Amino acid sequence: MSTKLNLPPFAHKVKELNGKPHIYDLIRRKYIMLTPEEWVRQHFVHLLIGHYHYPKSLFAVETGLFYNKLAKRSDIMVLNTDGQPHLLVECKSPDVKITQAAFAQIGRYNFTLRPAYLAITNGLAHYCFIIKDGQIVYLDDFPRFERN
Repeated sequence: MSTKLNLPPFAHKVKELNGKPHIYDLIRRKYIMLTPEEWVRQHFVHLLIGHYHYPKSLFAVETGLFYNKLAKRSDIMVLNTDGQPHLLVECKSPDVKITQAAFAQIGRYNFTLRPAYLAITNGLAHYCFIIKDGQIVYLDDFPRFERN
């Protein structure tokens, strides 16, 4: 992937599998097909670990959840040390504009998971917020890891 993101670079491992590029995911501990969205997800995971000091053990990547009996997948879920949802991140490809639809999508996930913080990124633009009294309150930065 040569797409330059608005995220810090990291030492990534890419290899060809079945003629397609795959990137090593240190959370899932395996190579994952390298799509534009996966490129964003891997950068964001490394940002949260390297700059915000979240332990790898608190991450869940591409985990399932149910909303109105429909199976959905969250891109990045970071738990707190009590195992409760702390930060839910929705990743989009860099060529996908972050629109109201992305906020609606993460809002549906929020309804089920109830994390303390929510974030949306396409690798170029990033939004972090909380839901307070039914309203979106934008934050200036992502929350740093703190032990409970």
